[in-house]
Amino acid sequence: MSQKSKLPLYAGAAAVGAVGYYLYSAGGSPKVAEKKFEHDVSSASARLRGQQVSGKEVEKKGEELAHRAGSAVDSTARDVREKLDTADAKIGQKAHEADAKLHQLKADGTKQFQEAKNETARELQQTADNFDKTVGKKAAEAKAGISSWFGFK
Repeated sequence: MSQKSKLPLYAGAAAVGAVGYYLYSAGGSPKVAEKKFEHDVSSASARLRGQQVSGKEVEKKGEELAHRAGSAVDSTARDVREKLDTADAKIGQKAHEADAKLHQLKADGTKQFQEAKNETARELQQTADNFDKTVGKKAAEAKAGISSWFGFK
């Protein structure tokens, strides 16, 4: 009987177990599992080389990064606030200009309406006067014509 080595069986079982562990801890996402595996491998490699980073150093680096990120967020918020204030001022100015133009157009329209109304009234009055003169003249002529029939002059 030849005895086979069980080393490949144990190595395969360990590999399947490791893959299962990383997939389970990553919630089933292969990409996240891969990143976690790479992190663990680099951490183990650093530990073997004696380059282990202490928790204090990691915390200090994290605080530094958080401070930089916070400053960037504050700066961006400040820039956005300034741009909003500038836009608000421009909108207010444009609204004021539009309001002034509206009042001017209203005044111009009212003036033009009054002028047209007055001109029309003048023309109507003149036409009515001409009509009255013509009617009066024709009535006088007709009266004179009728009077002459009866011998009146």
